Amino acid sequence: MRMTTEEAFIKTLQLHGIEHAFGIIGSAMMPISDLFGEAGITFWDCAHEGSGGMMADGYTRATGKMSMMIAQNGPGITNFVTAVKTAYWNHTPLLLVTPQAANKTIGQGGFQEVEQMKLFEDMVAYQEEVRDPSRVAEVLNRVILQARRHSAPAQINMPRDFWTQVIDIDLPEIIEFERPSGGDGAMDEAAKLLSEARFPVILNGAGVVIGGAIEASKALAERLDAPVCVGYQHNDAFPGSHPLFAGPLGYNGSKAAMELIAQADVVLCLGTRLNPFSTLPGYGIDYWPKDARIIQVDINPDRIGLTKKVSVGIVGDARKTAEGILARLSATAGDADREARREEIAKRKSTWAQQLSSMDHEEDDPGTTWNERARAAKPDWMSPRMAWRAIQAALPKEAIISSDIGNNCAIGNAYPSFDEGRKYLAPGLFGPCGYGLPSIVGAKIGCPDVPVVGFAGDGAFGIAVTELTAIGRPEWPAITMIVFRNYQWGAEKRNSTLWFEDNFVGTELDEKVSYAGIAEACGLKGVQARTMQDLTAALHTAIEDQMKNGRTTLIEAMINQELGDPFRRDAMKKPVPVAGVDRADMRPQAV
Repeated sequence: MRMTTEEAFIKTLQLHGIEHAFGIIGSAMMPISDLFGEAGITFWDCAHEGSGGMMADGYTRATGKMSMMIAQNGPGITNFVTAVKTAYWNHTPLLLVTPQAANKTIGQGGFQEVEQMKLFEDMVAYQEEVRDPSRVAEVLNRVILQARRHSAPAQINMPRDFWTQVIDIDLPEIIEFERPSGGDGAMDEAAKLLSEARFPVILNGAGVVIGGAIEASKALAERLDAPVCVGYQHNDAFPGSHPLFAGPLGYNGSKAAMELIAQADVVLCLGTRLNPFSTLPGYGIDYWPKDARIIQVDINPDRIGLTKKVSVGIVGDARKTAEGILARLSATAGDADREARREEIAKRKSTWAQQLSSMDHEEDDPGTTWNERARAAKPDWMSPRMAWRAIQAALPKEAIISSDIGNNCAIGNAYPSFDEGRKYLAPGLFGPCGYGLPSIVGAKIGCPDVPVVGFAGDGAFGIAVTELTAIGRPEWPAITMIVFRNYQWGAEKRNSTLWFEDNFVGTELDEKVSYAGIAEACGLKGVQARTMQDLTAALHTAIEDQMKNGRTTLIEAMINQELGDPFRRDAMKKPVPVAGVDRADMRPQAV
């Protein structure tokens, strides 16, 4: 068939059903953006490409459908780096389209030229450059398929002078691979271990959500009466209302989950790479069971046994593997100590729920007094935990929420639970600031009939605040955003109190700035909430405005400066001066 290269590109996108693109318009992509409207592709022109990439991540994580990131070659593309790496560790299949400087001038240091393939080689699961205009559809098809197969971003690099070429081309076939269900030997061994276990525990990861394995893991858990923990920031990987749900492991997670997995003799790690941060000690509990037999299930064989000693490794799809193990269990599987295990699960969950509901304030480490001083300085202000309880009182059960990185969002890790997957969008293990707002916008684009609420600390929100200038336009959907306002970079400030004797370098924010005021200036609704009652009421009204009136609301939750546990106790220690530093040694520069 005879067509232009841009027509071939668009037709391939249509074959794969890619309906949404995120980025900022540029001349290097205009030949295809010119066709977006005719093709049924919506272009969401954000305020910054980095936020656009996180919108794409939020859209795909909320819907399971792939979307596209695209911008001007050079600086437009470099702004995608953080978002792409975030999506990589969130296991999000995304299409990264990087128009390149013209072939005939590459290497001459021309306008907006950069090595775009080298830039992303550690950020994507697959990348390929179009070498000839006639191969554009073939390459694009392969890149999209690789993104899906690896559940990660994949990149197509397209020299801009390859557009508007007339070519003879056949559109490609879409070849899907059947996902593996684990080898027979490994599956038999896993079933044997679980059948003989006295205290089996299941740990669900992102693969359970991505692979649609929640029901399969539930059936397996019920057969064994095994408590189910979830990985860090994967609170939606098992129904929160289920009696076997123990909660999230990792930083500020569930103490019940930690206490239960510590007793395990066999742990089925389902759809998880067991990243190191997710199993760090919490609440002073070093809970990972040292002598348990570990069964790790992951679609990627390179990640099995990478971080933990594993007894059985299974390369397989989480749903198919869970179903296969269930079918192989012995008739007496789960019977050993079944009643005692049920009682232990219920007791640990009840005790933790009571503790969590009564936790109003953050503790100081011995020798530090910051949290005590913060409470004394603002005795009438909400603490972060008070704010999270107030939020829980108004948050709809069906809502999709996003979180940002930072101290106050992290304090909330133990609170949200969900009845289904694709409801909790957290920044993941790359840990970028500025994720909460754009990701929830992307989720709302994909799920317009579902209430959405984003969360961010005020430091992290400052990185994404420019998006308020974009999302107020009529074509953008309404969302609700909560910013925890305490005028500090909290995680770094806690590090400063613990290891640097309150030497607060770069941790303070401008108290004259009002994010609610900025929202109002952008034509949105801005509200400040200073009490728990005000915050609950403001969130209730904001969600009603979002769903019934199509109105975006930003709520500033005014909280005191209490600080939660540091992120990296494992990586920090108090420095000891040796040579010493003296400002008198500073030499003036010669100009």
